[in-house]
Amino acid sequence: MTQKDGKLGLLMSRKTPSIRDKQKAFTMTQDIAGQILARIYGNGRGSVFTPKDFLDLASHQAVRKALGRFTKEGTIRRLMRGVYDYPSFSDLLKAPASPDPDAIAKGIARAHGWTIIPAGETALNLLGLSTQVPAQWQYFSDGPSKTYDWEGGTLVFKHRTNKETTVLSAKTALLVQALKALGETRVDDSVMDTLRARFDKKERARAIREARYATSWVYEIIKRLAAQGEAHHA
Repeated sequence: MTQKDGKLGLLMSRKTPSIRDKQKAFTMTQDIAGQILARIYGNGRGSVFTPKDFLDLASHQAVRKALGRFTKEGTIRRLMRGVYDYPSFSDLLKAPASPDPDAIAKGIARAHGWTIIPAGETALNLLGLSTQVPAQWQYFSDGPSKTYDWEGGTLVFKHRTNKETTVLSAKTALLVQALKALGETRVDDSVMDTLRARFDKKERARAIREARYATSWVYEIIKRLAAQGEAHHA
């Protein structure tokens, strides 16, 4: 076989994809996009996600392409680079509602494998102990200290290794940080009533087990919360 014949055979082996192959590839792409969209719908409005939340379904490139398409179509909203939400709708404003800052923080943490804990005014706001919207949504994190800005505000992650929080469930850690932000002297009957409404019997019992190594006055309030809860249901 001549060199020319060899080149001809090589060229002939590189067949142009058939119409059937193209249709199959298109169907596969549609299936992937459909699976991604189904997961978004399944998580509900207000949910926040990143491409990493879908890497079990497709490659990073395919996921980003699908999310980009959904953004252009108006199904989802791009909040910042690599972070999206399926927006809730405000009946009052007759428009998409503002994104949930806590959901954004959790989405970013999930993408990086960080454990985060709401701190300061953020913890108070999430537990209904403060109606003031934080200027910055602050979190302690076992990841690096970083700041993220989006159109509606700022997220601040502060690196912190703390024995009071590393072994706590998310709800107990939130309670501990809220009490520390509030301060012992500001914990009155109104605060206890709010906390009692936020923590059920199992959550209060878990907090007693988990928070025993927290600051002593914080732990005493948690015990009091559990005792008052028992009396309230008696």
